[in-house]
Amino acid sequence: MAEINNETWYSEAAATFGDRLEAARESCGMSQTELAQRLGVRDTTIISWEADAWEPRGNRLQMLAGMLNVSLMWLLSGRGEGVAAPDAREPLALPARSVLADITRLRRQMQTLGLELTQAEQKLAVELRGMAQ
Repeated sequence: MAEINNETWYSEAAATFGDRLEAARESCGMSQTELAQRLGVRDTTIISWEADAWEPRGNRLQMLAGMLNVSLMWLLSGRGEGVAAPDAREPLALPARSVLADITRLRRQMQTLGLELTQAEQKLAVELRGMAQ
């Protein structure tokens, strides 16, 4: 089986910006809520970035890289100073990798749907307040 390393695990072909952001955040031991508070954004913003539904602006990218101790280039492309790849001594079996990919995809879909549900709820609340006046 091929060796797992930073260049292959977090490359543009193997991982998205959201994957790298999540890995760097977890490597620092931060929750999504904690990172959101430190950046001055909402939790849903971090969820959306990690789900690749939204992308942060340049100033937030710089702040993220600094807070997470990774290079801006690594966050964007997987090249440069970033977090270590998962332990390569016990690589996942091929079926397990497939299941993990499915779980990751489903988690992202759930996060995106949760965000859309929150936005719809907020719109409904505004409409109901308008009707009550």
